[in-house]
Amino acid sequence: MKKKLALFFALVGWFAVIAQFILMIENRVTPIPEAVIRFFSFFTILTNTLVAVYFTCIGLMKNHESKTINKPGILTAITIYIFMVGIVYQIALRQVWQPEGLQKIVDELLHSIIPILVIVFWYKYERTKSLKHSQLLLWAIYPIIYLAFVLIRGSFSNFYPYPFVDVTNLGMASVLTNSVILLVVFSVISSLFVFIGKTIIKR
Repeated sequence: MKKKLALFFALVGWFAVIAQFILMIENRVTPIPEAVIRFFSFFTILTNTLVAVYFTCIGLMKNHESKTINKPGILTAITIYIFMVGIVYQIALRQVWQPEGLQKIVDELLHSIIPILVIVFWYKYERTKSLKHSQLLLWAIYPIIYLAFVLIRGSFSNFYPYPFVDVTNLGMASVLTNSVILLVVFSVISSLFVFIGKTIIKR
């Protein structure tokens, strides 16, 4: 059941990411190489791709081959990342634009449906009793590296994927403040997942 569910979730994830890529290429305002870089500059795209890769591995690997990817904490980290994608979108970005047609479907998959699917999978299969608060620092590496990449590349490309990290419009001080707030939220949510896993689910 776990493998079948993982493969289904993987298909949903790959469909959403690939469909978004096609839509972006069709509506690009820059040359294709730059458009591709910008596409993968979005935390949403990187994280949904990570989700799709994870579920593909879980669904296709044999049990003895997937020991590393099944270690407690890996699924939790991915769940926190995609949860952040969903919560930031709902609070800060949903009102920014009103997609229509296929774009609306893909948008809801990337920001709403897939986060819910991953949380369900986490609730059902993560070995939560083995989670540790000490893992939070390790989980934070990915968003910190992402933030550094966005700010460094934006300094010479003048492209920032999200308005709250747009140094051109907000200034570096405001962007760093926003980044610290997001990292604090990330830490709180991470702690909540560990707490819920260890004290409520206790698998």
